[in-house]
Amino acid sequence: MTNKRTGHVLLGINALVLGYLPAAWKTPLLKKDAFVDPDYWANLGKTAERGTLDAIFLADGPLLGDPAYDANPIRLEPTVNWGHVAAATSRVGLVATASSTFNDPFELAERFLSFDHQTGGRAAWNVVTTRGVSAARNFGMPDIPQRDDRYERASEFVDVVLTLWESAVTSQDVHHRGEFFHIDGRLRVPPSKQGRPILFQAGGSRQGRALAGRVAEGVFAAELTKHQAIDHYRLVKDLARSNGRSPDEVKILPGLLLSLGSTEEEARRRSDEMHDAGPPSYSIGWLSQAIGFDASKLDLDEPFPEEVLGPLGDSQTFLGSIGFRESIIAQIRKTNPTVREYLKQTRYTGSGHAGFVGTPEQLADHIEDWFHSGAIDGFNLQPDRLIDGLDVIVDELVPILRKRGLYRYQYETETLREHFQAASPTPS
Repeated sequence: MTNKRTGHVLLGINALVLGYLPAAWKTPLLKKDAFVDPDYWANLGKTAERGTLDAIFLADGPLLGDPAYDANPIRLEPTVNWGHVAAATSRVGLVATASSTFNDPFELAERFLSFDHQTGGRAAWNVVTTRGVSAARNFGMPDIPQRDDRYERASEFVDVVLTLWESAVTSQDVHHRGEFFHIDGRLRVPPSKQGRPILFQAGGSRQGRALAGRVAEGVFAAELTKHQAIDHYRLVKDLARSNGRSPDEVKILPGLLLSLGSTEEEARRRSDEMHDAGPPSYSIGWLSQAIGFDASKLDLDEPFPEEVLGPLGDSQTFLGSIGFRESIIAQIRKTNPTVREYLKQTRYTGSGHAGFVGTPEQLADHIEDWFHSGAIDGFNLQPDRLIDGLDVIVDELVPILRKRGLYRYQYETETLREHFQAASPTPS
């Protein structure tokens, strides 16, 4: 462990509807309509707030998922759903993902600032460029734009939204003429208690990191090892500095897939049982999507061939996450497992996001180590099953972090921006 840091970790929950594993819905703890049950969502918010967590994330769903590996095929629109959760809570931040490829910047700016105003300054927009032909066709497009085109649009889109949010403060009209958008006007929505929503970015590509360094205040990262995480942390902080920003203006929160138990054996048993209860094609499905190769064609008892591990033939048309792919390939090269061994290993070590299987005490050790090593500002935790996994985080993990001086005992701030500013670690 390296130099100690002051401040505290940021903790978010990635609310993947019922949990990140497909079999999460099978528990008798859930009602059959939990996907869309208002009480289910309100209780998630209340539980997160009971643990003084910083934020809850919810992704958009602009396309139907493949039931072979999509854990949660039914999704409510995030900002509408979080509006309901906001009424049941008062402090926890509410992060909604929305695509810069399939939205209009004026409408999105108005919707998110309205959401931020009505929640008392607790909103954040997680910017994604979206991938997938099915998503494009839902919006009347024959195919998804190439990666560079999506990020060029995203960069201008974000600039337009930020300018529109500023118009709510200045009451000055916006006159924008760009490659993708022409806008004359300003928002009628007043600024929120935190001024405007927090801006998150979730892409791990070169273009995504550049966007994060230029404007993002939070990065939902994908890191499988501490070494990779430290490198990415320094890269994004340096990019912020090169854009005339303080490195502390952008917070890095990798995702972390969780299976927790009172003992490590119990946690592994829970993970195994939930994986075994899911569709047999789940692991092969996510791996195929993540690496851009049909993994069903691979020999399970042979190592991954070089043609799979090598550079992408065309990054512009690759429909997966480049950040996920880089992390997975690095993990495979490190141990050179057979395909079967790797699929078994990912039950405990994660996929594109890192995984953790163990006790709350061990998880606290992991968080403390990565925090003091300069790899993270916090984690976006992703329980295997939310209905009982979130309670373990709130009732068992958080008290341990508090005793170690890594987390607050109660909310000391009101807006999400204030939560972020209060968690500003510096070397001591």
